[in-house]
Amino acid sequence: MKGIRYSTEQKIRILREAEGSGKKIQDVCRDHQISEQTFYRWKREFGMLEISQAKQLKELKRENARLKRMLADEMLGKELLKEALEKKL
Repeated sequence: MKGIRYSTEQKIRILREAEGSGKKIQDVCRDHQISEQTFYRWKREFGMLEISQAKQLKELKRENARLKRMLADEMLGKELLKEALEKKL
């Protein structure tokens, strides 16, 4: 059975709920239908982030991926030009 996909914001809200409500972690996990292992993995990944910081991190990761693709395309173009020049000489 496939589980529910939570957004980054939802994950942080669940972590804050466990932190601030005084509930046991097991109860919070049961309420949101996640395992304790998932909870602790999220805590390791998003533990001290605020929602705005998580959104900014997500945007930066997206921009970084785009820049890496652009660099790879440029490097490929450069290699093709080198090969074309070598064949001419």
